[in-house]
Amino acid sequence: MNKTSFQWFAMVAIALLSLQACKNNEGNSETLTATNDDSLLTSRGEYLVSIMGCDDCHSPKNMTPQGPELDMAHRLSGYPAQRALAKINPDVVKNGWVLFDGDLTAAVGPWGASFSANLTGDSTTGLGNWTEEQFKIAMTQGKAKGLEKSRDLLPPMPWQNFSHLHDEDIKAIFAYLKSLPHVKNVVPQPKTLSEL
Repeated sequence: MNKTSFQWFAMVAIALLSLQACKNNEGNSETLTATNDDSLLTSRGEYLVSIMGCDDCHSPKNMTPQGPELDMAHRLSGYPAQRALAKINPDVVKNGWVLFDGDLTAAVGPWGASFSANLTGDSTTGLGNWTEEQFKIAMTQGKAKGLEKSRDLLPPMPWQNFSHLHDEDIKAIFAYLKSLPHVKNVVPQPKTLSEL
């Protein structure tokens, strides 16, 4: 078997194993909620946060010779408050381009500049005072602070992808996020292009 055939075979095998794992995992959320076991619920939440890519945008990174690594002391705390946004040429993004800062915690596009939120349980700068219902509204309806009459969440937050999350999964994600070490980090408010 040549190298290309082997690689193709390996990719197909991984895909089939992934599909089987998903099939075996069906209904697992309901079982976890039914047991009301906090450790199982937060473990499920940790798993979901990991596979949904929350760290990609909500966790600051340390730049290393091997590339960016999560800053675990500030994990899921959003765009670092003390960091200044680099100077942006608004003409670039007016033409449809989107720019990201080096660790993906800020994005600039035709909408302006948006900054990833603090998802830790800090009561003044994170999710500490949020209810599970607010979290559900933010994740499934794309509303800032989980308030129905607030502004829409800005790109690149892919809330549309999460709009069909099961209530049990939202409960697990919320439980996990609330269990994280609280990081005080006041994320900047979004900016319009004219403010950049």
